[in-house]
Amino acid sequence: MTGELRVLGACPLDCPDTCSWEVTVKDGEAVGLRGNKDHPYTRGALCVKVNRYLEHTRAADRILHPLKRVGPKGSGRFERISWDEALSTISDRLTEIVREHGGEAIWPYQGTGTLGYIQGESGEAGRRFWNALGASRHDLNICSRAGNDGLRYTNGTPGGMDPETFALSRLILLWGTNTLTSGHHLWKFIQDARAAGAHVVAIDPIRTRTADQADEYLPIRPGTDAALALGLLHVVLEEGAEDRDYLENHTHGWDEFKAEILKYPPSRVAGITGLPEADIRALGVRLAHTRPTGIRATMGIQRHEGGGSAMRTIACIPGVTGDWRHPGGGVAYSTSAYATLAVNARYDLLPKPVRTLTMTRLADGLDESVKCLWVYAANPLGSTSDQNRIREAMSREDLFTVVMEQFPTDTVDYADIVLPATMQTEHIDLHAGYGHMYLMWNEPAVEPAGESLSTTETFRRLARQMGMTEPSLYDSDLELAEQLLAGTPGITLDRLRKEGWARLDAPDPFVPFTDGFPTPSGRLEFVSERAEAAGLPRVAGYVPSFTARTAGASREYPLTMITPASHTFLNTTFGNNPELLRRSKGPKVLVNAADAAPRGLADGQLARVFNGNGEFRAYVEISDRVRPGVVAAPKGHWPKLSPGGANPNAAVEERDADMGKGAVYHDNLVEIAAI
Repeated sequence: MTGELRVLGACPLDCPDTCSWEVTVKDGEAVGLRGNKDHPYTRGALCVKVNRYLEHTRAADRILHPLKRVGPKGSGRFERISWDEALSTISDRLTEIVREHGGEAIWPYQGTGTLGYIQGESGEAGRRFWNALGASRHDLNICSRAGNDGLRYTNGTPGGMDPETFALSRLILLWGTNTLTSGHHLWKFIQDARAAGAHVVAIDPIRTRTADQADEYLPIRPGTDAALALGLLHVVLEEGAEDRDYLENHTHGWDEFKAEILKYPPSRVAGITGLPEADIRALGVRLAHTRPTGIRATMGIQRHEGGGSAMRTIACIPGVTGDWRHPGGGVAYSTSAYATLAVNARYDLLPKPVRTLTMTRLADGLDESVKCLWVYAANPLGSTSDQNRIREAMSREDLFTVVMEQFPTDTVDYADIVLPATMQTEHIDLHAGYGHMYLMWNEPAVEPAGESLSTTETFRRLARQMGMTEPSLYDSDLELAEQLLAGTPGITLDRLRKEGWARLDAPDPFVPFTDGFPTPSGRLEFVSERAEAAGLPRVAGYVPSFTARTAGASREYPLTMITPASHTFLNTTFGNNPELLRRSKGPKVLVNAADAAPRGLADGQLARVFNGNGEFRAYVEISDRVRPGVVAAPKGHWPKLSPGGANPNAAVEERDADMGKGAVYHDNLVEIAAI
């Protein structure tokens, strides 16, 4: 390849914005990366993390060859082997495990390291291979499941507003979401709304970068969001501002839900949320009389024991106010439901029904019945709850562990075989953002580095090594793309490869639910018989988080810990990038001065944060960004690159949210002590 060319692609990472990007290639080398200025959502900008992506692909510690463990598990000691040896070793071990223990003894643990439909979790990459082998199913529920389920009970789908329509909102509630760190492209549309007079409110336990830029900030206690939603609606009723026509013609169960709202006057909600009653009333009055109101709530809001109910109840607000009538009104959580790609993981290939193992229950699930753990696009030792128990389980000598990776993560250190994985500039993929309404094509810009292989090619070669004859296991990436696009009217592969992106089949501006809700009643459901049948409350309402129920009652661990997204890392991706590590200023824990003083904590001091589950070490930042009783330890640091060899997940318990077995990263009690 000679000369210079522009290659269109897409960011693969776990972010709602899924940016369209352009790679400049000169003489076969990627020499430039920028956001695609022609894309309506990306608008030419990438984030502080992805701006360093090309540098990351060339990092000195990138894994470029298959490796075999030569030291104890956890030592990170490996020797280079050939692909032939790697595939032969894996084939022999998988064959032996299936013969002696059955396919269910294999746990294919896939994560959100890439959201691609061809190489990543959105299309269940590799699942055809595992089904043909009879492996256990993997429930990839770690990110958004509780909120998804809650929204389904109210709206029938997690889908809601097109985020671009926030430009038309006149009141914007940024509820439990740090837009400027985790999806900053939305901010342009918020700025458009503000220019037209919109009022922006940030509701968050932390005064984030986004809260700094909002017109109003409400420092809510963690896990009490549903109570605030009910309190605001109480004021709407006091104002007589409920949309009675919408309630009568488009909702189900209003009388029961109204009775629930009336239990939460602002005076009671102030005691639950820690917010001044006057602030609750003022926002309630503004909500009552401002149309359209747009609510942006993302995944952090549902990572506690009442998380599904929180999203279920927040989603009821536009049913009471009638905001779903208007462009710029409603709730935006995830747009994934609008991408109707024809994913076919071929579950018909399973020789018999198999068990399902749950991602958020790795420590519990990784028992003696699991003989092979295959990790790809995931770093569970850095990103998953109950870090110490996972480390113990992965230390078993009888557990055959294969990790497909780009970098030597903590999880890699426990592998028996490591397979080098391509990065986004090196393979084909197809993406749909969960924060916008576009499909994106990713064309490979350069050849794979070293001996790295894509996810799809790795499984094709392994299937061939094992003598598997099912034809669909050998479908090429372009054939997979054609199959996926069979479900998207008007969007062809040729068009995507030429243009790089295409809007989904939706009007612009898009107003959801104009033809009814995909619920059993066809209406927005304040009352759900499906929820009741599942053992959940029949009526949407407030289900307290664990810490909201018990904070203050625990003398041993009196502080509520949340683990928000870092501005410099995306989950643990980029956690080894030297420049981003420098900018992060090391692992830190934000502590209010009222909590720091009695513990003798000084700013910048290394402290241990601990509970009965485990501990980690972090540098204290005394700050009024967190309220008394709450501490915040941003996620993303690799344990082995952190003081003490642990990160906040050592103190995060493996418990379930109320719906979908969601994770509870923001629902743990801790204590802090100076070292």
